[in-house]
Amino acid sequence: MSTTRSPSPKAPATEQAAPLRLYLLLYPFTALAVAINLFMLALMWQAVGLPALSPVTALLLCVPLGIPVNLWVTRWVKGLMDEADDT
Repeated sequence: MSTTRSPSPKAPATEQAAPLRLYLLLYPFTALAVAINLFMLALMWQAVGLPALSPVTALLLCVPLGIPVNLWVTRWVKGLMDEADDT
């Protein structure tokens, strides 16, 4: 088998999906980044009179919110890895 890539612009669906291992590796970092951003956003909310968000609440909210964000980050990192492989 040849290790060169085909010049066709459309890759098979298996190559388009982000690998699960990379997804699971990046999830803790992405989820904690979401938690920090939520907590900081809640601190800025206080300027307009909204209540502050506790760090524990930010951590609880980051679990479901971190899933789609992690998908985007994993696709971005996978694209960077593919681009590095092409050069």
